[in-house]
Amino acid sequence: GEPIRVLVTGAAGQIAYSLLYSIAKGDVFGKEQPLVLVLLDITPMMTVLEGVVMELQDCALPLLREVIPTDKEEVAFKDLDIAILVGSMPRREGMERKDLLKANVKIFKSQGAALDKYAKKTVKVVVVGNPANTNCLIASKSAPSIPKENFSCLTRLDHNRAKSQIALKLGVTANDVKNVIIWGNHSSTQYPDVNHAKVNLKGKEVGVYEAIKDDSWLKGDFILTVQQRGAAVIKARKLSSAMSAAKAICDHVRDIWFGTPAGEFVSMGVISDGNSYGVPEDLLYSFPVVIKDKTWKFVEGLPINDFSREKMDLTAKELTEEKETAVEFLSSA
Repeated sequence: GEPIRVLVTGAAGQIAYSLLYSIAKGDVFGKEQPLVLVLLDITPMMTVLEGVVMELQDCALPLLREVIPTDKEEVAFKDLDIAILVGSMPRREGMERKDLLKANVKIFKSQGAALDKYAKKTVKVVVVGNPANTNCLIASKSAPSIPKENFSCLTRLDHNRAKSQIALKLGVTANDVKNVIIWGNHSSTQYPDVNHAKVNLKGKEVGVYEAIKDDSWLKGDFILTVQQRGAAVIKARKLSSAMSAAKAICDHVRDIWFGTPAGEFVSMGVISDGNSYGVPEDLLYSFPVVIKDKTWKFVEGLPINDFSREKMDLTAKELTEEKETAVEFLSSA
């Protein structure tokens, strides 16, 4: 078959180092699908990137037709089928969230414009670089000719973290847990919701609340653990999550490409327009979705209790504030 063109930005960084091998060996787009990998990073990282290219060559992978390292947007974004935007300005010590937003608005405005100009109109864009939701919204607004629905941001890592915490608590595998939800922002205000989640216990599907029988844990420590997990990894490893982030990106992109399993939904940050959960329009907010034919749809009709409502509104408020700050920078960027 024809190779697809896949861009990874921040390609010399540590998330990409875990991600590129999985993509190139067929874990994401299937074992039959040849690939051209385009690797974008900033000019000072080009030497490091050459080393990554050598390693990809040395993996001797049959699906990998070509690897293109570049520091130029017009090369990176040309004719893309999928763009995985990992690179962003990381938060440095003493940096206000506002400063971080300002630096990233510049990057994602530029990359959005490059997508608009050079990529296929069918391109699927996944934003990983933080603040992911708002970066994704800025990229989408800067690419008016590409459908808003083609843009998503990664909350699958949070989704996987939530699944895994439930599985650990019950002594089952993560595969036995399904339909957890991450609502809202990929930040510490996100709301990991297991009111609709099911767990397979000895061949029988049981609601998570019923299975765990510990409401105070589910409404307390469980939520906090998932919200604070990124910080906990940094504290322990002195580096941010890379292996687990790469795995989550693979899950997210594979589901876009091949669809979600029957009876299961996943979490991803998508444009909130037309949602039935009272989330304001024009936000990039994480919802439960199902995916078919490379198109996502909101999971509709889930009852929302007062506890959930409050948490969902709180993270929407944070996203609204982030968006307002970012849009201000956008007009002056």
